[in-house]
Amino acid sequence: MTVTLEVTDGVGTILLDRPPMNALDVATQDRLRELAEEATRRDDVRAVVLYGGEKVFAAGADIKEMQVMDHTAMVVRSKALQDSFTAVARIPKPVVAAVTGYALGGGCELALCADFRIAADNARLGQPEILLGLIPGGGGTQRLARLVGPSRAKDLIFTGRHVKAEEALTIGLVNRVVPAAEVYEQAHAWAARLAKGPALALRAAKESVDAGLETDIDTGLTIERNWFAGLFATEDRERGMRSFVEEGPGKAKFL
Repeated sequence: MTVTLEVTDGVGTILLDRPPMNALDVATQDRLRELAEEATRRDDVRAVVLYGGEKVFAAGADIKEMQVMDHTAMVVRSKALQDSFTAVARIPKPVVAAVTGYALGGGCELALCADFRIAADNARLGQPEILLGLIPGGGGTQRLARLVGPSRAKDLIFTGRHVKAEEALTIGLVNRVVPAAEVYEQAHAWAARLAKGPALALRAAKESVDAGLETDIDTGLTIERNWFAGLFATEDRERGMRSFVEEGPGKAKFL
């Protein structure tokens, strides 16, 4: 399998394993969507780590495979490509990308689907599709602009240049830069901590932020209000408030 899902301590690691560069061919894209949907369904998966291994996250699409596709073939395939990344973005649980080495093209777009990105100090991120006479097709024009702003997104997309880890941190493309040997460990620790939190509240927070970004402020506030009120029907809310009153803040243990 080019993509696998392993679960430990409530954290599901979606591992890309297509040496040498984890090129995202059609089979890998489809498998990624399947495992994202599986992680969404499984109750024992409470947070997710996206990881490409110690050397590279993903260096983009399989160009040799794409080269033989004509317009008709890509009209059909482009929706499936976007659907594979959207399935990751819509996992209703915290998702962290552990980025080592190259995260280019589709690899960068996959990292953009995470809620949090931890990058190795040797990481290189970018959207080099313009150098092929193309534009990003897996969500890069949309998610990158929403994350770093339209001007910075256009800089990266128009030039196709690679961004080193420190610049990626400065512009908000990644959240943290750590030594390469610590990337997966820190990503898993971050996910494991959130895996112990209130699952429905975390889902509500993620969906409120993500859905709110797609609409006007009044609709966003309605989404937030509905989730906020709805959480008062949950056991986690009862447990959290009872613990706060009886033991003080930050001591609640959620199931």
